[in-house]
Amino acid sequence: MIDLSAFQTTGSATCFHNRHINPQIYAGIDGSNWRLADYQARGGYQALRKVLGLDGGAGMSPDQVVAEVKGSGLRGRGGAGFPTGLKWSFMPRALPVQKYLVCNSDEGEPGTCKDRDILAFNPHIVIEGMIIAAYAMGIDTGYNYIHGEIFEVYDRFEQALEEARAAGLLGKNILGSNYSFQLHAFHGFGAYICGEETALLESLEGKKGQPRFKPPFPASYGMYGKPTTINNTETFAAVPWIINNGGPAYLECGKPNNGGTKIFSMVGDVQLPGNYEVPMGTSFAQLLELAGGVKGGRGLKAVIPGGSSSPVLTGKIMMDCTMDYDSIAKAGSMLGSGAVIVMDDTRCMVKSLLRLSYFYSHESCGQCTPCREGTGWLWRMVNRIEHGEGRADDLALLDNVAENIMGRTICALGDAAAMPVRGMLKHFRDEFAYHVEHKTCMVPAYV
Repeated sequence: MIDLSAFQTTGSATCFHNRHINPQIYAGIDGSNWRLADYQARGGYQALRKVLGLDGGAGMSPDQVVAEVKGSGLRGRGGAGFPTGLKWSFMPRALPVQKYLVCNSDEGEPGTCKDRDILAFNPHIVIEGMIIAAYAMGIDTGYNYIHGEIFEVYDRFEQALEEARAAGLLGKNILGSNYSFQLHAFHGFGAYICGEETALLESLEGKKGQPRFKPPFPASYGMYGKPTTINNTETFAAVPWIINNGGPAYLECGKPNNGGTKIFSMVGDVQLPGNYEVPMGTSFAQLLELAGGVKGGRGLKAVIPGGSSSPVLTGKIMMDCTMDYDSIAKAGSMLGSGAVIVMDDTRCMVKSLLRLSYFYSHESCGQCTPCREGTGWLWRMVNRIEHGEGRADDLALLDNVAENIMGRTICALGDAAAMPVRGMLKHFRDEFAYHVEHKTCMVPAYV
């Protein structure tokens, strides 16, 4: 058990409310101290100096950096949860060609607001993490693709880059070493599909953001056809702590196969919505308590544990879960982006699914027929049910259409649209059936 007194509430006017007593990303942040001098006062760029051997130490070889990250158990924080050190080892470091490093800050998953907070309030931790990652993989050029609807965050990151360049932390011969790396910010255009890594690369290259077929994977054929490694914002932000404290120490912060801390965006019907950095494996019950419990003291009806694309779970199931990849997967959903959407007992599942289905229909890039046609079909059926025009065979048809989208598209957006439908029907089929039969909602308190 974790002593909840170890979680301290900040009074700042930022998006996050709580942080762990041994935070790794939100360490010492109050919302205004994001400048280079502030970050260095918190020990910033010491990990980079350690890697480059600039403080009298022997430094670390690229292989040693990769091994440390592998030993940390760090898994990608963007949703897929792929082991970060293993991904880095795929990069053909010795290949004498241009290679690229890309940070995926295209945070468009409904309910998720963690990456924009990191970039706004601790941008240098991402920059340092990217420099170390690039060193480990023999890369000299990097890009941070920032979601198009958060321009002020893009502007903040650009200012941090200018500070880093002026201090010799980016560019030729960083801090007088033999290592050179340049990092650029790229402002996206707000398309949800660009959160998919190959669509992001297409957009970076100045083309329409549509996913590519895989294989080939970005590690061998990425940006401009060159080897490319892509990681999420939060993933890069974890790297300096790992280097400073060691991979095993990071792993011990979480649980086996789920190392370190994770930032969860607690949104929906909670008293204190915001971002909470807690150890992986923290129970959902504890996380909910940190967020002040269900708003208004109402009952917990449902939770979408990993952003809107992950299957919904009942409140009862979630109360028995711990917040890590394996526990949530065993319960029948995904940890995903870390957006925890809490719904109280006044929420109508049909209307909730209607909103989600509209989003995925609107955001489909249209490249794949099952997604282009199927997402619109799902939305129209749910819309019909919600407005009292449901048919007797609609529930079976919803299941069938969702099943035929799953696994039949180039990227995972089709799956992201189908999984909420299947999850809602699995756990709340009675509500949908009531809508169809009675032409009205069975939750009269819904507002």
